Amino acid sequence: MPTNGDPLARRYRRLLFCHPREYRRARADEMVGVLLDAAPAGRTRPTVREAANLVRHGLRCRLGRPASRTVGVWAALTAVVCGLFTAALATRAAWETSRPMPDRAETAAVVAAVLPGHDLGEVDLSPALFTFYTQPLTVWHIDNLILGDGGEYEQSEVTAEVVGAPTASAEEALALAQRRLRETGWQVYEPTVGRYSGCADKFCSRVTDTTETTLPARRGDTEVALHVRAETPGDTVGLRLELRRTTPPAVFPAGVASGLLGAGLGWLVFGWASRRTEAAHPARGAVTVLYAITMFLWWTPVLLAAPALVGHHVDEPHPTWHPLWEWLGQPVASLLFVVGAATALLGLGLATVPRRDPLPSTAAG
Repeated sequence: MPTNGDPLARRYRRLLFCHPREYRRARADEMVGVLLDAAPAGRTRPTVREAANLVRHGLRCRLGRPASRTVGVWAALTAVVCGLFTAALATRAAWETSRPMPDRAETAAVVAAVLPGHDLGEVDLSPALFTFYTQPLTVWHIDNLILGDGGEYEQSEVTAEVVGAPTASAEEALALAQRRLRETGWQVYEPTVGRYSGCADKFCSRVTDTTETTLPARRGDTEVALHVRAETPGDTVGLRLELRRTTPPAVFPAGVASGLLGAGLGWLVFGWASRRTEAAHPARGAVTVLYAITMFLWWTPVLLAAPALVGHHVDEPHPTWHPLWEWLGQPVASLLFVVGAATALLGLGLATVPRRDPLPSTAAG
């Protein structure tokens, strides 16, 4: 039997923690003994290859079902989606490290620097970094958020009308803004142009053609978008400025760390439920059905939202990417997530039902 005083034996035992407890109790001594016998004299640490093999076989052993060729795939899908949702929750919390939204004074300073000769008009300030129908999200909004209005929860912005220099053309205003943005240290992105027609009055007796150019830029933790609107006939020029905060630095490490933690926990919980319902379990069929429902409800919004946002980011320049939860289809599809969480909890609850016959410890596949 391996001695606990041997440094190499202790390190092998630490690596065996990747295996289920029952498996370690039954075979840890035997496995460590074999590894020590194969190790050359004087070695004090496992090789990288040995460590990788022990971890890989331990994680596979936690899934049970050694005859299954797909259990690893389902475990990976579970781990990934759990990691994504955990990371999304952590990134939302990390967004609270951002500075408050720009106030009127900061907005006026941007207008004065970017569009000299123009004045700040009406300003629509924002009460929070993210709003639901322009208001901070509260518990009283949860039912509306889940039942179809999740798309109204979005990153907020400060909107300001810019007045002055009425004779300037849209091209002149845009050129001035681009030059001044670069001179004052902003990173300027390619402008986008949209064209549309509309009625000038309620009787639609006159039709106006509108061209709106959007010029995005970023400096520090602030993102600005200048909208230059030109309407014909009359060549009326309108200027509107939008300001918002960029993603705080804390979001990225919080997302990565929480995502890895969530993925690991997802793998372990899936493995526990898989071993519990491996055979001779009265709720095995029900647990399998509930698991399938959960994966469908959780993965469908991700598979629909992620490609759509990729196309959106390719079509338009984005100084700041959309937050992670929007890539997962949240909170637009929050009802699906909530129902999926309910089926997952129900399945885990059924997995705790005692088996008809105890199972012996199974070897790693």
